[in-house]
Formats: sequence, structure tokens, C-alpha cells
Amino acid sequence: MCENPNIMSRNKQLRLLIARIDRIGDVALSTAIPREVKSAEPDSFIAVLVRHETKDIYLNNPYVNTILIIDDEKGMLKPFGQMVGEIRKHKFTHGFMLLPQERLSWLFFLSRIPYRLGVSRKLYQFLTFTKYVSRHKYIPLRHEADYCLDMVRRIGIEPKTIHPEIFLSREEMIRKEKIRSTLKRDGKILVGVNTTSGKSAPNITPAEYRRLIDLFLNDKDFSVVITDNNPPDEIRNIEGVKYINEGKPLRESIVNFSTLDVLVSASTGPMHICAALKVKTLSLFCPLTASSPKLWGPLGNKAEIIFPQDNYCSNLCPGDPHICDFGGEGGINSKIIYERLRQFIYKN
Repeated sequence: MCENPNIMSRNKQLRLLIARIDRIGDVALSTAIPREVKSAEPDSFIAVLVRHETKDIYLNNPYVNTILIIDDEKGMLKPFGQMVGEIRKHKFTHGFMLLPQERLSWLFFLSRIPYRLGVSRKLYQFLTFTKYVSRHKYIPLRHEADYCLDMVRRIGIEPKTIHPEIFLSREEMIRKEKIRSTLKRDGKILVGVNTTSGKSAPNITPAEYRRLIDLFLNDKDFSVVITDNNPPDEIRNIEGVKYINEGKPLRESIVNFSTLDVLVSASTGPMHICAALKVKTLSLFCPLTASSPKLWGPLGNKAEIIFPQDNYCSNLCPGDPHICDFGGEGGINSKIIYERLRQFIYKN
């Protein structure tokens, strides 16, 4: 049986494990949870369980006591028994599973975490006596970060803000300013362009991004950098453009993202990183519910959203937002993005 989860009903220290073992953007959106718990329970012990590739999002986070890693550098899951041992030694009282997964449910159960909370009603959750919070079929539609904080509400804490945060160390702040001084020449506006999205959201084509980059290069007010870790072939070797994140580890890329004045991208992990760093973003979005900025938009920064025209989706939608390139009449192209960015920058 699970004990009463409410913080007002406990006499012992809250020891919370937060598992977010999916993609960069999802992990960034989970960063509000430790802050809101620590705000209510300053003496609590908070750990996060993440993948090796996303751990850098939580480095230097003052609200997190320790980071546990579920896999190795090659992405191979650590042995189940090893993970049970690592988790057990921390004697957690509460566990949040932000992504439904059978292995994770059994891992928390066998690690003897008394109160375990998930987000769906799967059979394995019943078998492991896991509680759940319902998203009520996303009605009313709220932000993913807000849905995640329903777990915090479930243990008796009312969040003050849902905004994510990524923290730089003092050394990283110094390095940020040095990098920024080399990239931002003659007082120009430093624009980062992230051309890839891993097919996680609608996005314009690499060829259209190339036209956008040319527009920035021909504008005396802008300096442009490419922020992709692995740019597509059409975007490589452009004269006058720096590739600040190519082949770089995530933490180094995070510092580089912090140097920007604004990031242009689709709805993707780098957008959420920049929002958590309070960097301005201009983002391409689909109005469909599964891709909506109400669910996945940037939080906590100054942000501009670009949609296709109202009739675009009804006339040209391919049926799968992950393969949409906003092409055709009423869609989104380089000229639209360029003009909207100029308006966004100069009104802010």
C-alpha cells in the first residue's frame, strides 16, 4: 500500500525521484518540478533519472541534489539489477514517472519507493500499484509542463510558475560572454538558425532554410550562426556562417545557445533550451492539437509563433504533422520568417 503522499501529512524528509527518460525538449520542460518542490520543501532531497544524452540539462541545477543516469554513453540501458541498487540506496519516499514505461514502473516498484506516480492507466501500472494523474484526453488543453506539474499538485504543493530553467555555472557565464563577443560583431543582432527537428514537428525544408540564411547574410543588421549538431548537407559550408554546435556535446551547445539574441527553429529541443535560458525564440508551429504551442510552446522567454494561414491545414495538410514542410500557398516560407523576425526583434 502507498502512504499518504501529501507533504502536510508526513513527518519525515521528502525524498523525490523524478524520471524523464525521453527527448531533450521533454527533459527541459521537466525542470520546473524540482524548483517548485524545493520552494515548498527546502529540506527535501531531489534526484532526477535521465538518459546520458540529456543529463547536461540538469547540470548546475541548484534544486537537484543528484542526477541518476539510466543508460551508458552509447545509449545502452544499464542492467536492471544495477539500477535497482542505485535507486534503493537513496531511500526515496516518492517517485514521479513522466513517461509511461513498463520497465520504469517495475524499476520503481522493486526499488521500494513507497509512493509511485505515473501518467497513464496501463496494466503494468496496476500490477506495480502505481498511482496515476489523468490528462483527461488533453481537455482543456494545457502546456506539457503544466501537465507534468500535476504530479507536484498531487502531493500537496501548488506550483507558483511552470517555466523551465537551465542554469549556467560562473565559469560558463564567463565563457558565454567571450563567445558572444566573437560572434556578435559591430553590434549586429545574433540570430541562431536551427534547421532540423528530428521529424518531431512540422518544419520547412533545408532548401527553404538556405534561402532564409541568405536573407540574413544580406542584411547588415544581422549576424547568423547555425546551431544544428548535425546540419543537413544543403546547409553545410555556407560562406560567412559559423556552425557553433556541430559535433559538440550538449552542455557546450547549451552555453552556445545562451549567447544568441534570438533562435529561429521549428518546435524542437533547442527551442525549449533557449526558452529555459531566457533567449528569445521565433518558432514555426502547426495549429493541430498534438503540435500546438498551447501544448509545446516556449515558456518563460520572449517568444514569437508563426502559423500557416488559416486555410492551409484544411487544404494542404498531409495528415501527419511530422512530415509537413509548410510548403505551398498559405504555408510558411523564408520571406515570411525573415519579415516576422525583423518585426519581432524591433518591437522587443
